[in-house]
Amino acid sequence: MANAASGMAVHDDCKLTFFELKTKRTHRFIVFKIEEKQKQVVVEKVGEPTQSYEDFAESLPADECRYAVYDFDFVTEENCQKSRIFFIAWSPDTARVRSKMIYASSKDRFKRELDGIQIELQATDPTEMGLDVIKSRAN
Repeated sequence: MANAASGMAVHDDCKLTFFELKTKRTHRFIVFKIEEKQKQVVVEKVGEPTQSYEDFAESLPADECRYAVYDFDFVTEENCQKSRIFFIAWSPDTARVRSKMIYASSKDRFKRELDGIQIELQATDPTEMGLDVIKSRAN
């Protein structure tokens, strides 16, 4: 099941947890990490539906790469309640070069496993994925 280019498999929990977020809305966000020794992507943290965007942002390590999915609820100008599922590739400048390379080479394959992602963001520091950025991309 591993991709020849990156060698990373995707643990079934990743797909199941994402499916729960997408269909049952039982999670606000999911943070995924690559376990280099097992050569697979795993779920690191799951956010409750009541948790805020700040809780999500704080769950990303300052100096390590991660993948994350965030379910953003908003109200349109027409006063309609909507939701967008964001995929965020978190790759801070302070992360190890090897880690950045592994996450970059595995991203597209991992993203394909998560059917239903609507918007993708690449962020190297918190300002590139701030709530203002999320709001502007959601519309």
